[in-house]
This record gives sequence, C-alpha cells and structure tokens, in this order.
Amino acid sequence: MEYLLFAGYLFLFAWLVTRVKFFTRSGLSKSQLIIILLLKVLAGIFYGWIGIYYSGFARMYDTWSFHTNSLYEYHLLLNDPHEYFTNLFRTSYTDGFSRFFENSDSYWNDLKGSIFIKLLSVFNIFSRGHYYVNVIFYSFLTLFGALAIFRVMNNAFPGKRPAILLATFLIPSFLYWTSGVHKEGLIFTGIALCVYSIYFGNKEKRFSTRKIAALITGLLLVLTLRNFLVVLLIPALLTWVLANRYPQKGKWIFGLAYLFFIVFFFTAKHLSPRLDFPMAVANKQQEFIKLKGRTTVPIRELEPTAYGFLKNTPQAVVLTVVRPYPGDVHHFLSLAASVEINLLLALFLLFLWRRTNGSRAGNLLYFCIYFSASVLLAIGYSNNNIGAIVRYRSIIIPLLVIPMIAQIDWPYIVRLIQNRIKKYDNV
Repeated sequence: MEYLLFAGYLFLFAWLVTRVKFFTRSGLSKSQLIIILLLKVLAGIFYGWIGIYYSGFARMYDTWSFHTNSLYEYHLLLNDPHEYFTNLFRTSYTDGFSRFFENSDSYWNDLKGSIFIKLLSVFNIFSRGHYYVNVIFYSFLTLFGALAIFRVMNNAFPGKRPAILLATFLIPSFLYWTSGVHKEGLIFTGIALCVYSIYFGNKEKRFSTRKIAALITGLLLVLTLRNFLVVLLIPALLTWVLANRYPQKGKWIFGLAYLFFIVFFFTAKHLSPRLDFPMAVANKQQEFIKLKGRTTVPIRELEPTAYGFLKNTPQAVVLTVVRPYPGDVHHFLSLAASVEINLLLALFLLFLWRRTNGSRAGNLLYFCIYFSASVLLAIGYSNNNIGAIVRYRSIIIPLLVIPMIAQIDWPYIVRLIQNRIKKYDNV
C-alpha cells in the first residue's frame, strides 16, 4: 500500500508543480519544475534513510522521533479531537508562557517541535502514516521557499538565470537539510516569504493583501519554529524597508541601524532585566555545552559583556564560516560538510578576484549580508556542536551564495580556461 500511495502522490504533486501559478511564474519550464521537486523528494528520502541507518553515530534520529510523535497526534485527532486541538495552547511549566529564549522548561522551546508534529499529523491523514509519503508533501510545501528566493534573485540579477538556478537548488547542505522532514525547510520558507514580500512589494510600489499575508505567514513560521531568528529577522526587514525609501543611502542606513542594534543589545537590560540579551546568549551557550555529542568541540565560554562578545567573535566566525575542518570529519555527513564549506570559501575568493556589475539587487544585498552575518554570529556565540551548526547555517547559505555566484564573471573565467587549454595544446 505504501508504494502505491507514494507513486500516486508523487505523480499528483509532479503535476501540481506545473499548475500552481507561484511556481509557473518563476519562468522555469514544466520539466525543470518537476526535476526540482524530484530532487527534493530524493534528498528527503536520503535524509530519512540516514535517520534509520546512521542515527546512532550521526545523531540523525530527530526526523523519526517527529514521525513517531506525529502518529500519536494523528490517532489523538481520530479518538479525542478536543485534546488534539487544545493541547498546543497549554503548558505545565511553573513559569507559564515566559522563558522565551530558554532551551529547557520553556513553552516556546517546546512549541517548535509541537507545531512541526501537528503539521506531520495532518500529512498522516492523507499518507496513512507513511513517512516517505510525507516526504512528498513536505518537499512540495517547502518548494515555495526555494522558488520564492529563486524569483527574487532572478529578478535582482538579470541574465544570470543558469548560475542562480544551480546555486538555489544544488547547494548540497541546503538541499539536504531543507528537504528532509525537519524544521529547516519550513524555517527557510518563512524567511523566503518575507524576502519575497518585501522585495516585490518595493519593486511594485505597493503591498497587496497576498504579499502582506505572505509576510505575516513567514514571520509566524520563523517565530514558532526557531524563535530567536525572528529577533534577528524583524530588525533586518525593518532596516531594509527604511533603506528602500532612500535607495541611494542604503549602505549608510544599514550601517547606522546595525550600530544602533548592537548598542541596544548590550544596554537594553538597563530598561528591563528581562531584556538582558547578552545573558540570554551566554545561558544558551551553557545549555549547548552541557549537551555532549560526537561533534561537540571545546570552546571559550562567553562572558555576557561587550568585551566578552568581542573576545569570542573570532571563535564564532571560525565555527560558522570555516568549520568543519578536515580534522572534524567523523562520518560521511561531516566529510560532505567539510568539502562543501571549503568549496564555498574558494568560490568567495573567486568572487573577490573577478566579479561583474549590473545587479539590480540594491538594498537586497545589504539585507542578505547583515541578516546572514547576524545569524552566523548568533549561532557561533551559542553553539559548540559542529553538526548542529551545519544544520542551522544551511538556511542562510542561499542568501550569501546566490548573490556571490551570480556576480562572478563566469564568461571571463571560461575564456581564461579555454585559452589555457589551447596554450597547452599548442606546446
């Protein structure tokens, strides 16, 4: 039965991607849309397989834990609908609905898993509880995020569609982590919907009801699935909106705005003890340090002061931008991550050496840089698990890699290689 359901739904969604206007307006052909969906489904299947046969060593059992819990919720829906629809809004913690940034004894920390499990329980209604059928549903749903970013970047960098297409859908870590049945796919979709709404709303000089709805949906996805990201996303979006009113001053607006955010980050505690953001980050780091795993690495503990953050900045950058080192490799996944990050760093050097102009990106580039940098630093300050860092950073890789690849002068590089080859042939 599972194979019949899988084949039937795969055919159905392969047909749907060629009919949904949001997809077809991307400019991609029907064949390309189907191939992209199939790539995501294959990546999701591989993710599930890793979760079974590699879980004990690579710590990849979360996806199957979500599935098991979703089966319980599915049966709860059938047998006790009242409990199913109300248990999401209750908490047994003594602190109630506070402890927004905490990793333990926190309603908000539990919410990200609860929301995701509820979604999977809805999938189970149609899949009869089969994990790999749910992969198809999830791949289709998260395809909205990938295509939203593709449409934005394709518009911002005219004439660079092949490079943008490859950079959007074939970055290994992005494809893997956002296609597997885990939260990353939906988190990225939330970020992408926000970027899509702001970019095209500004371009069209109007925010339609659909764009506002997409923006609110995106923010809610990020808030419920990884709440600390919304604290970084909203300031970045507001700064972008402000910069769009003065497009020629975008560089200064972003620079001054983030200078203000940094000062506010360290001084807000004087307004209220609940706004002690440095202590919240330091506490989160302590919680991660206590979680021992195969890919945890020793790090300097963070002092909740401006000097402490400054002192830990090089460590945070190395953790999120450079690692895993070859010495960090313990299994296939960490090997793939190590190879990928080194290739991306090589591409960055290529970008610095030879890049083109003609972008219509404007303030989009500043948003991508400032938001991505804030996310990478937040991860690096608080996390010492290389495996978790690779997963967490996957959702912002497209915001950095796509603009970089789109601006590399590929025709010049191809001509240079061809001339070198001709030179050696003539020797």
